[in-house]
Amino acid sequence: MENKKILILGASGFLGNAIYKELCNYFDTYGTYFNARRSFEGNQQFFKYNLEEDDVFEILEKLRPHTIISAVRGNFAAQIQAHHHIVEYLANHECKLYFLSSANVFDAYRKYPSYEYDKTLSESVYGRLKIKIENMMLRLPQEKMCILRIPMVFGNGSPRIKEIKKNIWENKPVEVFPNLIINVTNDDKLTQQIHYLINRNKTGIYHLGSKDLVHHEDFVKETVDRIGHFTPIYKRVFTSNEERYLAVLPKDNKLPKNLQVTYQEVIDHHIMG
Repeated sequence: MENKKILILGASGFLGNAIYKELCNYFDTYGTYFNARRSFEGNQQFFKYNLEEDDVFEILEKLRPHTIISAVRGNFAAQIQAHHHIVEYLANHECKLYFLSSANVFDAYRKYPSYEYDKTLSESVYGRLKIKIENMMLRLPQEKMCILRIPMVFGNGSPRIKEIKKNIWENKPVEVFPNLIINVTNDDKLTQQIHYLINRNKTGIYHLGSKDLVHHEDFVKETVDRIGHFTPIYKRVFTSNEERYLAVLPKDNKLPKNLQVTYQEVIDHHIMG
């Protein structure tokens, strides 16, 4: 296994970096960074990569990875272009792509949670970007691609938790969506799941969220209670009168029990520190 060479695109971001830390002790793992953080510049395993100016093909040709994990963020048109190049590369090399997609590929369906083989449809620009890249991948042979659809991610260093804490400390309102039913995950569980999928050479479509659902408002309030004794101002945002779902649940491709997570575990585990 040690010789499996992995390239993580976007390894300086929150999720990309969490994945790098999970995998680097087990595989020959490389990453790209864009913001010049000193910790990356000195690391031989990291390449500077500007999505809008650099051609991903150059890094792929130089490194020749067996596995590419795309956690890249940034300009949407540049993301599409980069993934076109990755897909071309995959067609001619022994290589797989694991793509971090999103529950937002289903955000036009409000009435129920979504499963792996449901038809995607999105009303958001972000959701449509993810669908576009997913569709490119679905034209590849299945053994070359793995689509990882991820719900809202919470966790200590996560942008969402940081923002909640910042709002509490600055006495700004914390936004909650009372009618929104979601599932959630955290970076620890997500990176373990990805590790398992790579280790087992799994491909296809995976929904990597908690196996149960929760109202956004309840989840955020319980999370805040865990952070400390605060009485923040909640701003309740109603995007529709009916309850709506933004949740990705597994039906066909379930993970082993020890890799499944509940929303309560996400709250319990991750609010420490």
